Amino acid sequence: MIRSMTGFGRSEFTDEEYRIIVEIKSVNHRYLDLGVKLPRIISKYEPEIRKTIREYAERGKVDMYITYEKLKSTGVTVRYDRDVAAEYIKYLTAMADEFGLSEELRPTKIARFPDVFTLEETYQADEKDYQALDRVIRDAASQFAASREKEGENLKKDIIGKMDELAALVDAVEKRVPVIISAYQEKLTEKVKALLENAAVDENRIVQEVTIYADRVAVDEEIVRLRSHIEAVKDILTKGGAAGRKLDFIIQEMNREANTTLSKSDDREVTDIGIEMKTLIEKVREQVQNIE
Repeated sequence: MIRSMTGFGRSEFTDEEYRIIVEIKSVNHRYLDLGVKLPRIISKYEPEIRKTIREYAERGKVDMYITYEKLKSTGVTVRYDRDVAAEYIKYLTAMADEFGLSEELRPTKIARFPDVFTLEETYQADEKDYQALDRVIRDAASQFAASREKEGENLKKDIIGKMDELAALVDAVEKRVPVIISAYQEKLTEKVKALLENAAVDENRIVQEVTIYADRVAVDEEIVRLRSHIEAVKDILTKGGAAGRKLDFIIQEMNREANTTLSKSDDREVTDIGIEMKTLIEKVREQVQNIE
């Protein structure tokens, strides 16, 4: 199965004990770049979470967002910072003396100032909690993988279609080359006859020149390699798996052969076909960049 590097998955679970939401999204990237954002109370399980996601993705920039609430948890304590309260009282008293203020400093007022009282979580998730989380992660990851596979299948069909178009262009170049050589021979013969007027034409010399020209414009090797690359792309797409890097290399080789074909051409029709080939190859290259 061919997989795209673009995907999304989301799963949510709520019961009397937990509220868990997991979202996973990805775009293309040269390697696997995994970012995980999760609450502190489950941070100790981050290595296991990363290991799980690697089962579902080999390449791509993958971002995971986890919301985790233990609804029955009482693992929160109130922390009183006496030193902070003392600082507030000191400066408020100084302010009252300096400006002649008489408002009474009540504990309830001091408690409202920042950092006098803070809530501190003491609860840490245990193995039972992680098992509940893992089920939600895997559900989201399954949806995520399915979306990548669906998009990958669309890419596969489109690229194979473009390979068929490219094969037709290669056939057109192959058919056109003998026509070019024949036209060159006729043109050369007429030109020599016009120069020599009624004198005898050296046919061997004409054949020699045509042979040299035919060798210069020959694209037999390029055609063979292009056809081989086209079949290789189809074969890789059919086999599936992590194929992005292989396809990227082959597309580079295709582009090189198309450039060589263009450089050898002095025929307008072959030049136009060569430009179509390069345009098509570039479109495929852009699509391949998104294959895992």
